[in-house]
Amino acid sequence: MNLRIKEMRKEHHYTQAEVAKAIHCSQQNYSRYETGEVAIDIDKITRLVDLYHTSVDYLLGLTDQIEPHGK
Repeated sequence: MNLRIKEMRKEHHYTQAEVAKAIHCSQQNYSRYETGEVAIDIDKITRLVDLYHTSVDYLLGLTDQIEPHGK
């Protein structure tokens, strides 16, 4: 899976520690999410979507449209 979490973090000028705190995990676990060493759970994905104001599809690399879809 082509997660864009590292790309999004860098675009927003966040450290791994800052993102980890925002999504309620350790910096070490967040680092493992970025490298693909550990699969990220849906709870963390939804927190990242809220943090970056984007869609799950964009975060997961399924679309190039960064804006979330309207309801």
